[in-house]
Amino acid sequence: MSSSTSVPFGQALSVQTLTTGLIAGMVGFGSSFAVVVQGLLAVGASPEQAASGLTATCLLMGLAGIVFSLKLRQPISVAWTTPGAALLAATGAVDGGFAAAVGAFMLVGVLIVICGLWRPLGTLIQKIPTSIASAMLAGVLLPLCLAPFAALKAIPHLAVPVLAVWVVTSVFSRLYAVPLAVVVAVLLMAFPELVGGTAPAAVSLAPALAPVLPTLTSGAVIGIAIPLFLVTMASQNVPGLAILAANGYRPNAGPLFVGTGAGSVLSAIGGGVSINLAAITAALCAGPEASPEPRHRYVAAVVTGAAYVVLAVVSAAAAALVSQSPPLLIQAVAGLALMNAFAGAAVAGFQEANDRLPAAVTFLITASGLSFAGIGPAFWGLLAGLVFRALLMIRTAPAGK
Repeated sequence: MSSSTSVPFGQALSVQTLTTGLIAGMVGFGSSFAVVVQGLLAVGASPEQAASGLTATCLLMGLAGIVFSLKLRQPISVAWTTPGAALLAATGAVDGGFAAAVGAFMLVGVLIVICGLWRPLGTLIQKIPTSIASAMLAGVLLPLCLAPFAALKAIPHLAVPVLAVWVVTSVFSRLYAVPLAVVVAVLLMAFPELVGGTAPAAVSLAPALAPVLPTLTSGAVIGIAIPLFLVTMASQNVPGLAILAANGYRPNAGPLFVGTGAGSVLSAIGGGVSINLAAITAALCAGPEASPEPRHRYVAAVVTGAAYVVLAVVSAAAAALVSQSPPLLIQAVAGLALMNAFAGAAVAGFQEANDRLPAAVTFLITASGLSFAGIGPAFWGLLAGLVFRALLMIRTAPAGK
């Protein structure tokens, strides 16, 4: 679908495209902002730096979505890397602190730009077997997805209301289950006295941007940058393109990678994580839910981008509230937000019979939390799975080939 057949914005704007875009923005932000904050805090960000990172990322992904969609007249939704943020939460602090993590974030952005400029690198990433990449992602997500049930024992007065709303809403509308659970969690964070807690300290509602001077360490490069780059490409950019293609849109991936990579570098300066092509919100904006007329759907992605820009203003307050709350409650909310992603990754990881054993090795090593030489478990899980798969292929290869 080309821009030559596009419809002017004013003509394409409708109640349906407007409401779908707003819903996509609210779902995209509300269902996963806690994951991003948790990830930034885990790699050493202060509450102020986490607030800055959330603001920077939200602002840049909103602007990128607006620019891409208006330029190409296609519904190009841009999001933060939720699986990547989950990876950060599982990895924890590295040598060099948050400055080293920011250096790794910037390197990820540069690598994404290179993918857009140099096709062979992007092709190489796509050649990583889906089973291994998905098993790594499932291993990254498992600890967070267990958190809601750990919270039932540790903080039942906070966990039970959140889980109850999630379960009941899931019966009627899975789309709204996580956002409504987040609303309940936010109310409990803001007014813990409702369940016998103490009121949190006052937080600033003003948006905050605090530039971070990055450094690069070998541990951060290998333990954060490489796994984060692979997760972002394999779990966000490639599926994002596939969802667009399934709905009849085939944009040139190169400029999209260059744009989101450059945006990731700018986001990192503010302490933010990478931005990338969206998957869940892409399905909303690119599908018939946005409009029965495919040429009109780009407006929904523009509205989603505008919603992110507006939400960036309240990101600092959201991050501050999260940082004052019990970590297990934040992890529980993040786990609910990532439950579908975990299920999808687990199914994809173990679907291919011949790859199940190396996928299991990848999954278990990644989920184990194994860290060696300052390098986190995602890298070791991916490496072990690829090596084991290669050995099995050599063992089962027909003689003479």
